[in-house]
Amino acid sequence: MAAIHVRGLEKHYGSVRAVDGIDLDIAHGEVFALLGPNGAGKSTTVEILEGFRSRDAGEVRVLGVDPARPTREWRSRIGIVPQHSADAAELTVRELVRHFARYYPRARDPDEVIARVGLSECAGRRIRTLSGGQRRRVDVALGVIGSPEVLFLDEPTTGFDPEARRRFWELIRDLARDGVTILLTTHYLEEAEALADRVAVIAHGRIAALGDPATLGGRASAKARVSWDGGSVETDTPTKTVCELAERFGGEVPGLTVTRPTLEEVYLRLIAPSPSPTGPSEVR
Repeated sequence: MAAIHVRGLEKHYGSVRAVDGIDLDIAHGEVFALLGPNGAGKSTTVEILEGFRSRDAGEVRVLGVDPARPTREWRSRIGIVPQHSADAAELTVRELVRHFARYYPRARDPDEVIARVGLSECAGRRIRTLSGGQRRRVDVALGVIGSPEVLFLDEPTTGFDPEARRRFWELIRDLARDGVTILLTTHYLEEAEALADRVAVIAHGRIAALGDPATLGGRASAKARVSWDGGSVETDTPTKTVCELAERFGGEVPGLTVTRPTLEEVYLRLIAPSPSPTGPSEVR
């Protein structure tokens, strides 16, 4: 049984089909990234899986339980880092994390969690005195304090500096090595590429592509771009092209680079609006 199983998921708001027939299976211990622009349906999908939003159609199971009928025991097995944090302005970081630890039967050590999210020096400070990035780290600490089997991370590193983001990545890798299933939404494509076993791109409420980051959307088989000082070419045979250039230049090729489409380029192509069947309309 998959840790997360979704078939035919739909959510409508009047005539707007925010989620329009999504199918997903996420394995136990997998790190899965859900990418998409704002309004694509990814946050709605995640909220349904968390049990915080109802669905209009489809089958959903998280750890074998329908999130629409959650139990207290099931809640103790999942962790959530929401997009927007709750405010506990007058508590210190240590007080808040220790308070949340009491809710879980298998809570991690609060001071260890505080250290892992890079807040040891702020442990005695009140939440209201923290920066936006530091508050986001508190959210992450609250999400992992209960030793979850499934962890939902909705834009978890917003506001992190590069060092803190990479420290957080190590925490996610450690959790994955411990068998935690992680569903991540992020706008940082390098984050998805660094962490995810598989990636799904959602656009207009549907899955536009699904696969591992290296091959998503035909990325691995796309033409390579060979560039050098004075020219460039797209080719299916980059090695042959480089050999021909080396012969032409008598050895080293000045300014030589060989690249395939980046994850960002593939992502932007996948979320691009479909051309209108009646042609481009006049911009007013």
